[in-house]
Amino acid sequence: MTETKYTYTPDIPEVFRCRVPLPGTLQAFVNNGALREDLVNDRFTLKSQGAAGIEFNVAPACIVDDTIQVISFRDSSDTSDINFISNITFGRESTSSTLLCTHTLSLDKFKTDEVINIKAEQGSRSHIVIMQNEHNESAHKFQINISVEEGAFLRINFITLHGALLENEVVVNLNGKGASCELNGAYLMDGSQIIKTNIMMNHLEPECYSSQLFKGILDDSAKAYFSGRIVVAKDAQKTQAYQANHNLLISPAAKAYAQPQLEIYADDVKCSHGATSGRLDEMGLFYMRSRGISGTEAKLLQQLAFVYDVLEKIENQHLRDRLHDLVESRLRGEFGHCTNCSMNCC
Repeated sequence: MTETKYTYTPDIPEVFRCRVPLPGTLQAFVNNGALREDLVNDRFTLKSQGAAGIEFNVAPACIVDDTIQVISFRDSSDTSDINFISNITFGRESTSSTLLCTHTLSLDKFKTDEVINIKAEQGSRSHIVIMQNEHNESAHKFQINISVEEGAFLRINFITLHGALLENEVVVNLNGKGASCELNGAYLMDGSQIIKTNIMMNHLEPECYSSQLFKGILDDSAKAYFSGRIVVAKDAQKTQAYQANHNLLISPAAKAYAQPQLEIYADDVKCSHGATSGRLDEMGLFYMRSRGISGTEAKLLQQLAFVYDVLEKIENQHLRDRLHDLVESRLRGEFGHCTNCSMNCC
C-alpha cells in the first residue's frame, strides 16, 4: 500500500479530517482567509499575503510531482464577511497539480468573497481541481482571473458538491500564441441551493485553444445559472473554441438557465457552443429495470453516467476515483444530514 504523504497544520480541530488526501499530497490550511503555515522549498513557495490571502508560486522549469492541496475553511472563530485574494503563478516550463478545497466547520451564515489571480507563464502545464463543499447557510463567491501565455496549458475542473449559494466568475485571457485553457465543471444541487457560473473566454492571439464543459444535476427547487461568452479578437486566427452546458433536472421544480455566446472578429476559426436541459431517460430506466436493476439504482447509474465525462478530465487517477466516490455518495443521498451539519463528509 502506498503511504499517503500529507501533514496537518497544528491546531486544526480534531473533528475535521479531510478525506481527500492522496499519495503524494502536500497540504496547507487557510482558516478564514489566513494561511496557517508557509510551505517553502526549491520547487514552489506558498506564503501568507497580509492578513487575508496567499501567494503561491511554482518555480520556472520545475516539475512538482506532489499534488499541492490548499484547504480553505470557515469556522466560528470569525463569522464576519471576509474578502481575500490568492495570487498563483506557474513559472515558465513548469509542471504542477493543485487541489483547492473549500469547507465550513460550523453552521454560521458565512459570506466569503474570494479573488484568485492565476498566471500561467510561457510553456507551463498546470492542472487545478477546485472542490466546493460547504453547508446550507454558506454563500461563497469566486472571482477567478486567468492569464495564459504563449504555449502554456491550464486545465481547471470545478467539482461542486454542496453550498447554499455558490458563484463562480471566471475571466480568461489567452495572451500568447498557442495558449490553451480548459474549464470543466460538475455541480450537484438540491433543496433551495443556487449555483451561478459566469465565464468570459478571450482569445487574443492566434492558434489558441479553449474548451468548456459544465454539467449539472439539479433536484428539489435548486437553480443553476450559466453564462458563457467566447470572444475571438480580429487577429486571433486559427482559434479553436468550444463550449457546452448540460443540465439534468431530477425534479419538476428544479430550474436551469443558460446563455451561451460567441463573439467572433476573425475569419479562420473553429468555434461552437450549446446548452441543453432535460430529464432522466425513461426508456433507459425501463431497460435497466428490465435487466433486474432497481429503480433507485437505475436513476443513480444514469446520473453518474451524465457527469462521467467531466470527472474523467481530472488527470490524477487517485483524485479522480476519490471524487467519483464523493459524487456517488452525494447522489445516493448520503449528504442528506447536511441540513443540520457543517461537515458534509468531505
